[in-house]
Order: sequence, then structure tokens, then C-alpha cells
Amino acid sequence: MIPVCRLEDLPEGESVRVETTPPVAVFRTDDGELYAIDDTCTHQDASLSEGWLEGCLVECPLHAASFDLRTGQPTCLPARRPVRTHRVTVDDGIIHVHLVAQEGSAA
Repeated sequence: MIPVCRLEDLPEGESVRVETTPPVAVFRTDDGELYAIDDTCTHQDASLSEGWLEGCLVECPLHAASFDLRTGQPTCLPARRPVRTHRVTVDDGIIHVHLVAQEGSAA
């Protein structure tokens, strides 16, 4: 479990990049829902935390690939591979990300 920031410090409709290996992006939608995905677009090396958030979708700032924050699945080209999703919890007002182990690595 990795602490990210205070819930009050992440406004609705915004995101924050967490410097893990690999980096993770945490999003707070306009509805106040929290999601975490790997921060790097699977099409090309671009930070999804710098993309555009609309509902539960984030658009990559480089080539407009879009990903569903709930599933990690790409919703349009040029991305074809999903990004990993991670569980998010809030404890005592602090957002935490629970990282999912990468394939082929120990958790």
C-alpha cells in the first residue's frame, strides 16, 4: 500500500503521478471516484496523468489513445494493449494505491 496524497489535495477532475516503478497515475473523476492505472500509455511513452479526463476515460496527450480507468482497456486506436489497474482506498483522509504485481515479478 502506497500513500499518495490527502484526498482534499486531489481535486475532482484531476490526477497525480506516483513515482513508483513503473509510475502510476491516480485520477479523481468529476463524480469523486478514484482510479489508479499505470501512468505510461501502451502505444508510446507518454504520461497518462498529463492526459485529458472525461468521465471514466483518460485520453493520452500524445496520440489521443483513450483508456477506461475502470478496466484499463483501450477504447480507441492507436493503443491496442491495456494498462494495469490498481486498487485505491482512502484511510484517514489519505489516498492509498495497492499495486498489482507485474507479470513475471514477485509481489
